[in-house]
Amino acid sequence: MPGAEATIEADPIERGAIEADYVVIGAGAMGMAFTDVILTHTDATVAIVDRHDKPGGHWNDAYPFVRLHQPSSFYGVDSAELGSNRIDEVGWNAGLSELASGAEVCAYFDQVMQRRFLPSGRVTHHARSVYADGVVTSIPTGRTASVRAGRRLVDATYMNVTVPSMRPPAYGVADGVRVIPPNGLPSADRPEGGYVIVGAGKTAMDAVLWLLDRGVDPAEITWITPRDSWLLNRAVIQPGDGFRLNEQFDVLAVADSAEAVYAGMEEAGHFLRIDPSIEPTMYRCATVTEAELTQLRRVADGIVRQGRVERIEPDALVLEGGTLSRPPDSLHVDCSADGLERRPAVPVFAKDRLTLQTVRACQQVFSAALIARVESDRSLDLDAANRLTGVIPHPDVPRDFLSGALAHIANAQQWLGHDGLLEWLGQTRLSPDGPPADPTAVVRAAANLERFLAE
Repeated sequence: MPGAEATIEADPIERGAIEADYVVIGAGAMGMAFTDVILTHTDATVAIVDRHDKPGGHWNDAYPFVRLHQPSSFYGVDSAELGSNRIDEVGWNAGLSELASGAEVCAYFDQVMQRRFLPSGRVTHHARSVYADGVVTSIPTGRTASVRAGRRLVDATYMNVTVPSMRPPAYGVADGVRVIPPNGLPSADRPEGGYVIVGAGKTAMDAVLWLLDRGVDPAEITWITPRDSWLLNRAVIQPGDGFRLNEQFDVLAVADSAEAVYAGMEEAGHFLRIDPSIEPTMYRCATVTEAELTQLRRVADGIVRQGRVERIEPDALVLEGGTLSRPPDSLHVDCSADGLERRPAVPVFAKDRLTLQTVRACQQVFSAALIARVESDRSLDLDAANRLTGVIPHPDVPRDFLSGALAHIANAQQWLGHDGLLEWLGQTRLSPDGPPADPTAVVRAAANLERFLAE
């Protein structure tokens, strides 16, 4: 009624207390995926605390030309499609399922928050806030509030995703040296001394590909690559029948050594590498297309394999394995942040706490959603819940592919014994299962993996 005083509920931080069944620390992809399943399968309330202004976690800090490294069709939250399930017609991903841009991912998570979470009346979002020792502090105001989780506190930050713009370079930089994160590339002027890409991971690959796509001469690119990596062929990680990862069990079942596994994976078209003459010592689930691999090989003459950067001087890079002279007007692009570091595995379920981690190798959102589905079964005790959520740490070296495959087999066996979880696995859009694996091959693969890891 005109003239009537509006009733405005006080902000929980204003009241000095945040209470909900679940208090989720982190509104990144894992925190959002967890909350979505909790809303679907329980009547619980959720308070989400995050330092960013918008949901999406590290996507808010990523470089502007970043895209998903996996198809949009099985990324995000279970209840809302990301993208339109189209096939890219142009670019180096042509013929494969679409990859959402960073901007699309951020907009998607914001829509999930605004159109599903908040209107439910069961979710509160405490943006620009940080959590420590049971207290939430508002960054803009400095006000604090105590936190009480009726069921569990959920740590959705444990995976510690870090992109270059979130921290300074981990090596020394002399005065006058130009070093930027990849975020600065689109606005940078052409350097007379050329570009120096620092880092061997997917971010560095994206930076190299962006430069090549903008017409930069490969001769102007120097790529500091401490380690060569086994790369996943994105063509075998496609929706439906295009999800061919179960074929890996066939390779594992007949291999007679760990080395034979990697060779077999390459022969089957699952693994790729930039230089076929160099045995990779890194494996981090980085995905590329064969078209992208062809482009990356254009800068082969500019790849420097002398270890990590220790210091950048005005006219040289001091590396672990030597010193590389460079023109003083070079532009250095720092891509060395450990995007997904290999964190120590801890139990997912504790008495009053959940620590979100990957339970399927390199599938963070699926893992968070599955953990939420397990949590929704209130009949499970902690031991049973932890058996269903065996942690598979993010890989770093080729051996981690073997241990991750064995852990996946063990987890899948546990999931088969839980009817509710098995039903959810058959319905969730986040589980990109293609044609089923040969059970005999799986048994042989498990035996071989145990033997290889023991050796």
